[in-house]
Amino acid sequence: MNLGTATLKLLGAALATLVAGSALAAAPTPDLIKKGEYLAHLGDCVACHTAPGGKLMAGGLEMKTPFGIIHSTNITPDAGTGIGSYTFEEFDRAMRRGVARDGHNLYPAMPYPSFAKIAQEDMRALYAFLMHGVAPVSQPNKPNNMRFPFNVRLGLAGWNMVFLDNKPFQSDPSHSPQWNRGAYIVQGLGHCGSCHTPRGLGFQEKTMGDSGSDGQYFLAGANVEHWRAVNLRNIWTGPEIAKFLKTGENDRGTAYAGMAEVVHYSSQHFTAGDLAAVGEYIHALSPNPDEAPSSSALSADVSQTGRELYATRAGLGYVQFCATCHQTDGKGAPRFFPPLAGNTSIQAKDPSSLIHVMLTGSASPMTASSPHVFSMPSYAVLNDQELADIATFVRTRWGNHGSAVTAGQVHEMREALEMKQVNPPKFNPPRYADMLKSPNATQLIYGMQLMRDTKRLLPNYVGDGLNCDSCHINGGTMALGSPYVGVAAQFPSYNPRAGHVIDFKDRINGCMLRSMAGHPLDKDSNEMNAMVAYMDWMRAGFQMKQKIPGRGVGKISRSIVPNPENGKEVYKNSCAVCHGTHGEGVKRADGSYLFPPLWGNDSYNIGAGIAKTYTAAAFAKNVMPLSNTFNFPVGQGGLTDQEAVDVGEYFSHQPRRDFPAKVHDWPKGGKPSDARY
Repeated sequence: MNLGTATLKLLGAALATLVAGSALAAAPTPDLIKKGEYLAHLGDCVACHTAPGGKLMAGGLEMKTPFGIIHSTNITPDAGTGIGSYTFEEFDRAMRRGVARDGHNLYPAMPYPSFAKIAQEDMRALYAFLMHGVAPVSQPNKPNNMRFPFNVRLGLAGWNMVFLDNKPFQSDPSHSPQWNRGAYIVQGLGHCGSCHTPRGLGFQEKTMGDSGSDGQYFLAGANVEHWRAVNLRNIWTGPEIAKFLKTGENDRGTAYAGMAEVVHYSSQHFTAGDLAAVGEYIHALSPNPDEAPSSSALSADVSQTGRELYATRAGLGYVQFCATCHQTDGKGAPRFFPPLAGNTSIQAKDPSSLIHVMLTGSASPMTASSPHVFSMPSYAVLNDQELADIATFVRTRWGNHGSAVTAGQVHEMREALEMKQVNPPKFNPPRYADMLKSPNATQLIYGMQLMRDTKRLLPNYVGDGLNCDSCHINGGTMALGSPYVGVAAQFPSYNPRAGHVIDFKDRINGCMLRSMAGHPLDKDSNEMNAMVAYMDWMRAGFQMKQKIPGRGVGKISRSIVPNPENGKEVYKNSCAVCHGTHGEGVKRADGSYLFPPLWGNDSYNIGAGIAKTYTAAAFAKNVMPLSNTFNFPVGQGGLTDQEAVDVGEYFSHQPRRDFPAKVHDWPKGGKPSDARY
């Protein structure tokens, strides 16, 4: 009788446990689901389990490994193709030991060695979210394509026996609660070591934490899919780390490639407390002796670098292809373009990431604080030596301490990325570096500088805040960006606006009076002669009336009727981030313009060529917004013809300076219908 009673009690207790477990699986509390959603952000589940253009958490993302291709799996609560039929125990086993519900072993591309450290209560919250906070998607998993013997999953059981330590995270009482929270995130759900810790012969992370005989390797940097995940050991302060994870940038770098996805999907959602905890923990790691941390301050050779910009092929290559965004001082522009000076990734012992991004391009992360994405296009059109020269320049100037990059390293990366040799575009401007071959190289380079930095170098002749570069994009070397290539060969020529034949010096002074709202240069001055010499060098062999690819700003149909109200919206969404809400431009700390004003007294006057709807529209269509696409050379373009006409009408008709001499324009007729006067 007593035995029967005991048995009934045991059965009752078991039944109660099952019922409680079923209740948890069926209806977890909203707070538990919300907590699980936050933990999914900590674990960056979306980035790996959502394919480009695919449904949330439905898998299908292709991941290349040294052993073949793996596709991420469907982790929605669909019972047929996802994890909807998983019990908590089966889910917990998959997360900690890498064993699926049906018993097959998961590849450690799923970072279960890190997830093994997750606390039990967090695991339950994560399970609750995936089962009740994610929409089920019926989508079969894509097959993997792994080479033999790696396609035999049985071997993974042996891998687990040798390399898997599935003990949960243990706090270290010798450190603060915040440090321990940071360690828990970094070593566990954050799985930072999956990319930043070097791998051993069995492709295992050399260590799963900072303790023990191999602790020095934790987060010491590793190569991942031809990128270099940098050494994180004691490189930034805690606040710098927190800012980077929240916004995707700090004064020492900008997130790109895989890290941009981490910031977008994961770390920008961290609480302030967790960001501070991660920052404290990573900053406290001792420097790795194999790769010293980068210098935190620029050294005193900045002025020397400034001279080398215009005296070496590497420097001139940088000016032509990089300085428009990253600036001649290498400091970039906060919120827009990453600094190269003092940049940890740029100076890494292994230059793979720098070479990779120069060849393939990249984009900044989209975050709540920076919703506008800025893109860097591929520069694969440059040859291996050009890219090596520029890479070496940025790794060894402004106080940077990286090693030189060789053309061979660039070539190896091209082959590793399976990139075919890029044919030169039809519009292929002369290389600044080739000016050094000319007997009047000093004059040519001075002329180039005058046209890129007109306001600073000619303050008495420029009445607004513009440079020649403001309209002649990228130093006049970009197709349909009003390039200089071949233009000098077209003068002297008849000018309808003037009503007579003008020479090239007249043309330059026309810009000084109208676009610069200033004063004409003495036609025999050193400055005028330098600008003309540079422009003559930019003829690039073209002759009078010869068709020049990419000349001007292109054409746009005048049959498109402008809608200025829509233009105002286009401006707000696509232009204001650089040119200001009220067209006021964006200034640097010294008061000069990073991005020029589009209206007001510091912008061009109504007599400028671009102060016309369809000219402004063609300009906007072909060269704006910058860093908006992967188009070479500065990521320009992206507006439709209608959007370009609308925004051209909008900004060209905003208040700007008058041009009193306009009364003399078009004396023989032919005034364009969209002129401002």
